[in-house]
Amino acid sequence: QRLGIEARFRHGVRVTDEATMEIVEMVLAGKINMEIVDLLNRHGGLAVGLSGKDGGLMLSRPLTAKAWAASLEKDLDDGEGDEDFGLVGEVQSIDPTLVRKLQQDHYIPVIAPIGTNREGNTYNINADLVAGAMAAALGAEKLVMMTDVKGIRDANGRHLSTVSRKDVQRMVKKGTIGEGMLPKVHACLDALGGGVSKAHIIDGRIPHAILLEVFTRKGIGTEITS
Repeated sequence: QRLGIEARFRHGVRVTDEATMEIVEMVLAGKINMEIVDLLNRHGGLAVGLSGKDGGLMLSRPLTAKAWAASLEKDLDDGEGDEDFGLVGEVQSIDPTLVRKLQQDHYIPVIAPIGTNREGNTYNINADLVAGAMAAALGAEKLVMMTDVKGIRDANGRHLSTVSRKDVQRMVKKGTIGEGMLPKVHACLDALGGGVSKAHIIDGRIPHAILLEVFTRKGIGTEITS
C-alpha cells in the first residue's frame, strides 16, 4: 500500500507482476524471513533463513491458470479468460539435500517461498504449496498448516475434525471450500499424494496449537487423512 501497488488475487492466488515480484522477494526472503529466524533463535532454537533459490533447493516454473484449474478439478470461469498469474510459480522439483544437512546439525530451516527456473527467472510461489511439496520431498510423517481459522467447514458451516482426502476433493469440486482455503487444501492434498500420512489445518493463534492437535483425541483443527 505504501508503494501504491494494489494486491490482486484470483482464485486464492496473488497475481504478481515485475514490480510486485521485487517487493515480494525483498519482504519474504528478507524482512519476514529474518523476523521468524530471530524469534526462533531468541526462544532457544537454532534457525537458519533460506529461500528456494539457495543450494539448488527448489526448481520452479510458471503457474498457469489452466494448470491451477486442473489441479483443483474445477473451472475458473471468472470472466478473465485464460489470463495467467504473472510471475507466480509452482514447484517443479525439490532437492532436500540442504534441508537434511541442516536438520542433521539440529538447525531449523525457515524457507521463503521464492523459486527460480533453469533460466534464472524468479517466481513468487504460494507458501502453502511450498510447504506441501517440501513435506513430500522430506518424507514427513505429518504436515501441519497454521492459519487464522479453526479448519475446514462443511456446506452447513460445521467444523470438521477429521476428513478424508477424497471427501476434501469432492468439497473443492462442489465449491464448499472457499478461495482463501484452496491453497492450503491443495498443499495438503499434494503432501498426502506424495506419501505424507496425515495433514492438519489448525488455528495458529491458539496457544500450544500443535501440541493440542497432535496429542489430544479430537484435536483443535481439521485432520485430513490419506
